[in-house]
Amino acid sequence: METNDLLIELGTEELPPKALKSLSDAFTQGIVAQLESARLSYEQVRSFASPRRLAVCVEGVQTAQADEVVEKRGPAVQAAFDQDGNPTKAAQGWARGVGIDVADAQRLSTDKGEWLMYEATVKGKSLPELVQGMIEAAVKQLPIPKTMRWGSGSHQFIRPLHRLTVLLGQQVIPAELFGIQSSNKVTGHRFHHPTDVTVPHAKQYADVLREAHVIADFAERKGMIQQSVIELAEAENGIPVWDEDLVDEVTSLVEYPVALVAGFDASFLAVPKEALIYTMKDDQRYFPLIDGENNLLPRFIFISNIQSSDPIQVTSGNEKVIRPRLADAQFFFETDKKTPLANRLEKLDSVLFQKELGSIGDKARRIAANAKAIASALNADANAAERAGLLAKADLVTNMVMEFPEVQGVMGMHYARHDGEPELVAEAIEAHYRPRFAGDELPISNEGCAVALADKLDTLVGIFAIGQTPKGDRDPFGLRRAAIGMLRILVEKELNLDLNMLVKTAIESYGNLVKAPSEVQDQVVDFLLGRFRAWYQDQQIPVDVIQAVLARRPTIALDFDRRVKAVSEFRANPQAEALAAANKRVSNILSKADAVSQAIDESLLTETAEKALYSALQGIRDQVQGAAESGDYAAALTALATLREPVDTFFDDVMVNADDADIRANRLALLNQLRNQFLNIADISLLQS
Repeated sequence: METNDLLIELGTEELPPKALKSLSDAFTQGIVAQLESARLSYEQVRSFASPRRLAVCVEGVQTAQADEVVEKRGPAVQAAFDQDGNPTKAAQGWARGVGIDVADAQRLSTDKGEWLMYEATVKGKSLPELVQGMIEAAVKQLPIPKTMRWGSGSHQFIRPLHRLTVLLGQQVIPAELFGIQSSNKVTGHRFHHPTDVTVPHAKQYADVLREAHVIADFAERKGMIQQSVIELAEAENGIPVWDEDLVDEVTSLVEYPVALVAGFDASFLAVPKEALIYTMKDDQRYFPLIDGENNLLPRFIFISNIQSSDPIQVTSGNEKVIRPRLADAQFFFETDKKTPLANRLEKLDSVLFQKELGSIGDKARRIAANAKAIASALNADANAAERAGLLAKADLVTNMVMEFPEVQGVMGMHYARHDGEPELVAEAIEAHYRPRFAGDELPISNEGCAVALADKLDTLVGIFAIGQTPKGDRDPFGLRRAAIGMLRILVEKELNLDLNMLVKTAIESYGNLVKAPSEVQDQVVDFLLGRFRAWYQDQQIPVDVIQAVLARRPTIALDFDRRVKAVSEFRANPQAEALAAANKRVSNILSKADAVSQAIDESLLTETAEKALYSALQGIRDQVQGAAESGDYAAALTALATLREPVDTFFDDVMVNADDADIRANRLALLNQLRNQFLNIADISLLQS
């Protein structure tokens, strides 16, 4: 089968930088899906994306579909002919539909009888015949939240389309998108090579653009940026401050990256570094530099989209741009310091938290009360937690946070230190937003944990109380994130706190605002426990393991975690499958019994197998109970795994529903005791084989 290289490029105006990577991935996946749907094989797919293009190059793609033999079965022979052997209307209608005479039909013999059948060879389509539909389908499924129109036409896309490049090897494949006809032309760099460039062959796409000052491969461009930044940072004796999102966004902003170093007045370093870093990263897309002791340096690295003949002018321009932003931060910081955080609390009463739940000031007082109670339960400094909870939201009404919202909490910590608040209080103010995102650091101190838990609990309880629970993908109050954050703190910091106690404390702080406290408590606790499923699935823990623990509804998060890990380990035990099946059987038997006694009469044990099971249960009972009470669920399940043989023998040799009512009741009690031993940990009957 003949193969060649296929190139498809959409040449556009500058695409949204934060969306470029996802658009590129989706476009590539769309083209690949279309090729696979069309049964066209290929060797390799390369994805390209730059500010003004999305492209896919498919190497070694099959240039035409293989011919396909299609079998079209008709009516049964018995129904296809009448008693005189003439074709029936059913047979004639089927034959017309497939374009043959009934006499030309073949016969298909099966064990259920004989049928008319027609084999047809459907000629495969060529790739050029299929490309138009492939492009349209791939473009249609792109994740575009908002489209735009351009010119006088009615076409809509994420940005105006200027070029459509479609090549199969050297051949231009005729295609059209948004009124643009395909060609072998692509657009070079806007400044270094503003004229169009001809691509002689699909496989030369990247090289042709490179000569036109465009690094079309997103990953290559990203690697160039990272390497350049690291080298320049080392020359400055610094370490770049960056993250993947920032690097991806900068990569999406340039076609020909050139890294340069610039600086700012060292006097700005008197401002907390977090505000300066935020300004440089989020406002200007710069890479700040820190030293080995995590102190900010008055230097930064930026990525230019041009190779300037006078780079000093480019550097000077960026220094002029950043100076007023840093000056603003400096002004806000100096102005804010004049008003202590405690004096800002009254202003929080005029900031709405939620219409039915009051102001941020109300929330701060609830957080303070809850943080004090939680800290007391942790034997932490309750007064420090209470003070931190009260001041935690005060920086929301500072000039700095109103201008740079991302530094809330951090600025509260700095202002608290300036006000002379205890260090424990200052650190807890910053920590109460943690974890802000997946993988973020947790609060260090128990006081910080108390305030963080109190804040998240207050939001969860309040929003549930007014019925604004998450639905589908909608979660405007970030309740899922808050719940996962709570669970992470409780589990990873090994805090032995009961969710029922925590939620009840938060409900009480709302007073009469919570109309159905018991109902709200159950809803919030169930919501929190439900978040475990998503959390553990991210850790590749099977759903049935999570369900087995959820069935017992342990409400101490740390205890829940220990059970899940123990059951997950047990699931890999060779005995697990048989014991899970036995527990299912026991569960079914007990569910049909009217009443089951808790006591076992040893004198009624008549069969050898039931005596052996009873003896085995008695032998491990104390061991299992002790291990379970100490939280060593792995040891408890290891002990229970020894029951496999006596359990299997019991079901092989013993009739549970004996004719004698007393013996039957005694055997049910024995099975109940067996099941309860496992239920101390989880309902392993839910484990799948």
